[in-house]
Amino acid sequence: MPTRYWLARDSPRKQTVSAVDGSRAHIASIRRPRVAIALGGGGARGIAHVLALEALDEMGIRPVAIAGTSMGAVVGGAYAAGIEGRAIRTHILRVLRNRSDVMSKLLRARVGRFADLVLRGRGNPVLLDPEICLDLFWPARMPGRFEDLAIKTIIVATNYLDRNEVAYDKGLLRPAVAGSMAIPGLFRPVIFGDEVLIDGGAVNPLPYDLLLGHADIVVAVDVTFGGRPTTRRTPSPFASMFGAAQIMQGAITAQKLKLRAPDILVRPRVENFAVLDFFRANQILRAAEGSKEELKLMLGERMRARANP
Repeated sequence: MPTRYWLARDSPRKQTVSAVDGSRAHIASIRRPRVAIALGGGGARGIAHVLALEALDEMGIRPVAIAGTSMGAVVGGAYAAGIEGRAIRTHILRVLRNRSDVMSKLLRARVGRFADLVLRGRGNPVLLDPEICLDLFWPARMPGRFEDLAIKTIIVATNYLDRNEVAYDKGLLRPAVAGSMAIPGLFRPVIFGDEVLIDGGAVNPLPYDLLLGHADIVVAVDVTFGGRPTTRRTPSPFASMFGAAQIMQGAITAQKLKLRAPDILVRPRVENFAVLDFFRANQILRAAEGSKEELKLMLGERMRARANP
């Protein structure tokens, strides 16, 4: 597992003043505060991450690093490849517009067999291969390696065998992201080298801690909680499985925030959406729209404070 993280640096911003004779002279360089962003897990609610990335684009800010878990790894990886937030939004809406096409792609990614359930009494007949899903739904021509990304990226997954967190920042990109998004019961684990990877949300659902100390301002976008029940009915086995994972991830994040919070924490209003509400992408984006201006306001204030201590 990598132990060091390389971070790109913004070039310094120089001020110039005009002399009486019309010449221009540089005064002391002012380094623009470096910004890093962490995108957490949350299934379909992670579509809201696009708004945070659009906010950065609109402010002319290129983050020095991105850390992502699960859906945050998927969206963050695309952004780190040089795809702007608005283009990611367009891609997501285009891909999810045709339900029959999406279902056809999911069938191609299915690795579970009904025979395993019927004949052997075990297995999940709708289990999906996360690497195939990435190939089918990620933007075309994604880089194959971390080293080819335009922005330094850290992807968090869970090592199932060793019961610990693994953070990837070099080597092959696709298996690291696939492992990070491999939600148990929905995706099969990813074999990557000597490790068996499952959803990074099991150990670090909001990985801003990997960026602390490496940027002047660390932003974290939390979409953990969602799909809150509207009635007191007993949940289905499927709903209770995902609900238990969300409760666990929320508890992990709450403890992390008590120890040390990021400089800016954004929580888009996506609490009414479930993990698998991908076909409600437009509604998710509308519900979370306010988080874009919220981030721009908070980030602008932080950057002014850093520039004028």
